[in-house]
Amino acid sequence: MIRSLYFTTDGELHTELSQEEISLALQELKGVLWVDFEANPAEADEELLTSIFGFHPLAVDDALQETHVPKVDDWATYLYIVLSAVEVEKDGDSVLNVLELDVFLGQNYIVTHHDQLIAAVQRVWDACQRDDRHLQRGVDHLLYRLVDEVVAQYMPVVEEIDEEIDRIEDEIFDSPGPDILARIFSVKRDVLQMRRIIGPQREVLNRLARDDYEVIDARARVYFRDVYDHLVRMHDLTESLRDLIGGALDTYLSVINNRMNDIMKTLTVITTLFMPISFVASFFGMNFFYPIAQTDRWTSLPAFIVTLAIMLFLPSMMFAWIRRRGWM
Repeated sequence: MIRSLYFTTDGELHTELSQEEISLALQELKGVLWVDFEANPAEADEELLTSIFGFHPLAVDDALQETHVPKVDDWATYLYIVLSAVEVEKDGDSVLNVLELDVFLGQNYIVTHHDQLIAAVQRVWDACQRDDRHLQRGVDHLLYRLVDEVVAQYMPVVEEIDEEIDRIEDEIFDSPGPDILARIFSVKRDVLQMRRIIGPQREVLNRLARDDYEVIDARARVYFRDVYDHLVRMHDLTESLRDLIGGALDTYLSVINNRMNDIMKTLTVITTLFMPISFVASFFGMNFFYPIAQTDRWTSLPAFIVTLAIMLFLPSMMFAWIRRRGWM
């Protein structure tokens, strides 16, 4: 799908432009043009991006591959910017999905390319259709709105990860098991993925806020600096989350080890209590008498009662001794 918005110098908003109209709009330097490519065949996008907009084939190839970390490339007359949007898919277990947004920013146009629907892009698109004042301030301000919406999506994801860590910490002491360990490693993977996104994107916003680009007005840099500050704070939050999930993993291992120690202690006590019983039973069960020997006393009722009393008395005394030593 290819869609377009064009705000003319006369204050009119046009949508769904044809290729010829897009070419004419590019020649009008005072207008604002936004063309959005979503889930199109790569061959069709490549032809439009190179023939109509005149982007360098290397930049177009990077945009079509969708495998890059956040970055910004200066091609003199336009900027090629890679941004990363995130969303949480709650299908059973929560899965962090990273979506790449490629942006070409020129003097009077902005081109966005993405293979999947990105909520941040859709929100800015709907806002521009409702109120054309978002387009009146220029393409650099429109880029700021896109970046701000993309970064705003990070906070709910970070909060969701924080809440998941809290739930894991509560469940560790109640019912630790393999499912808890799997959730810990899943959250740890999400935290590391967020750090890999926020770190490079923070550098992108730092360059947009401080470097001198021809297509970005100096007065617009303060807005990118504000988004940069948000990313710095979120980077600190992800560092805290990494420490929290690492602490949760250590706590889980400690709880498992303590439970294992309790189990081994219980089994050791049971074995110790049965040791004298086993000794008495095995001693009187040995066949060291001749068959002709008189063993009536050994098999009489008083001998059975005495033996049974010994077998009951010894474990009881050992149990009391173990409790007195503080081993239970």
